Amino acid sequence: MEGQQILAYDYPLLGAFWTVMWIFLWVMWFLLLFRVITDVFRDDDLTGWAKAAWLIFVLVVPFLGVLVYVIVRGRKMGTREIRHAQERQTAMDNYIRETAGKGGSATELAKLSELKAKGDITEAEFQRAKEKILH
Repeated sequence: MEGQQILAYDYPLLGAFWTVMWIFLWVMWFLLLFRVITDVFRDDDLTGWAKAAWLIFVLVVPFLGVLVYVIVRGRKMGTREIRHAQERQTAMDNYIRETAGKGGSATELAKLSELKAKGDITEAEFQRAKEKILH
């Protein structure tokens, strides 16, 4: 027994801890790798050749490539992400304003009701226009 060395993996609880830790580190590694690849394609300041070079560097020598990318270009990764989120939000806001501005069938029916209430159109004309809007 004196010559035997007890390793942490000999204990089931520590083995589970090490397994969970390695899985966590691999998941974090892949998240970082995909974040860097996404950032390469999202950056408008890079030319096509520069994007290709970074992509090849990151894929051929992954650990070194990601580490160098984060050191060299990591400072502006956050600002590019924020700008992209703001552009998406602006596009969504514009879409909502455009869609809401069109009114839809409810707005058209309200306008028809007003015309009928004012006496500008008859009941038959109102029914025909209503059928046209609803179908």
